[in-house]
Amino acid sequence: MNWDCLIVDDEVELAKATCEYFEMFGVTAAHVTNFNDCMGFMATNGVKLILLDINLGNDSGFTLCKELRKKTDVPILFISARQSDDDVLIALNIGGDDYIKKPYSLSVLLAKVKVIIKRYDGAASKVGISEAGCSLLKEKNCCGNLRIDADAMKVYLNEKDVGFKTKEFKLFQYLYENKNRVIPKDELFAKIWGDAFFSDGTLNVHIRKIREKVEENPNKPRLIKTIWGTGYIFETQDD
Repeated sequence: MNWDCLIVDDEVELAKATCEYFEMFGVTAAHVTNFNDCMGFMATNGVKLILLDINLGNDSGFTLCKELRKKTDVPILFISARQSDDDVLIALNIGGDDYIKKPYSLSVLLAKVKVIIKRYDGAASKVGISEAGCSLLKEKNCCGNLRIDADAMKVYLNEKDVGFKTKEFKLFQYLYENKNRVIPKDELFAKIWGDAFFSDGTLNVHIRKIREKVEENPNKPRLIKTIWGTGYIFETQDD
């Protein structure tokens, strides 16, 4: 069976209330409470989005996220009462797409979920390739010792696959397609995530991961540069 959203949370009453609220507005939602039930559910069902708590009784949402990322690129939004910046950074670093702090507003959460699902549906209909990236389908050379193979959604450094995840590739691809132009953060959120509500931390973590994979010195990037207060630029002299 295919679902719009899977909620993984051991706060049963909150999860049930969230599912019921989503269903009222046409978003199909299921609920499980732990690691094993989530993995079992994912083995037999399709989902477009996962809402994942960090504390799952004896289980950890962080551990579950790492395991899920071995098998799927479905968006994962952490929902947690834990407020520290360290928890947010860990969540984003291990593959989470955003972090929502409890208590949350059901209406705001629903708006975010619907935007992400709409983006997911659009990406599926385009087989994961954005309109902006279509011209890269025949482009193999990028710049210097970097090479893009957009058919395979891979980037090679000195002919070695750098190991981009889907979101990292799409972000790198969009930056390259718009090279030598300052791209505002809001534009990147809209084009890559399809959602203006994501936090700066989500984008910053993805940029840092890209730099670690393609820059000689990630702390002094040569290609992908930060324009403080605005966004990023992929800077190259290549035509």
